[in-house]
Amino acid sequence: MKIDSSLFIRVEEFIYFGTTLTLQNSIQEEIKSRLKQGNACYHSVQNLLFSSLTSENVNNKKYKIIILPVVLYGRETWLMTLREERRLRVCWNRVLRKIFLGLRRTR
Repeated sequence: MKIDSSLFIRVEEFIYFGTTLTLQNSIQEEIKSRLKQGNACYHSVQNLLFSSLTSENVNNKKYKIIILPVVLYGRETWLMTLREERRLRVCWNRVLRKIFLGLRRTR
C-alpha cells in the first residue's frame, strides 16, 4: 500500500516493543517466543543458579528476578486460554526443577 511517498508492506508478523504481533492476533507465537527467550536467559545465568554457595531461597529469588520477567514481559495484554496458562506453568516448573534438583546434585 502506498500513501503519499511512503510504501507500506503487509507482513504476517512483526515485533513491536519486544512483542510479536500477528495478523490473527494469536498469542501462541508470543508465548512461544517468550519461552524461548526465558530458556536462553536460564542458560546464560546457569552458573549463578547452580552455585553451591547460595541457599535454595536465594536461588528462588534469582529465578524470580532474572528469568521470570523475561518470560512474562507484556503478559498484562495477553488473552490466554487454559492451554497457554498450562504451557507457562510447565515451563516454570521445569526451570525450578532444574534449579533445585541440580543444586542438590552438586552438594
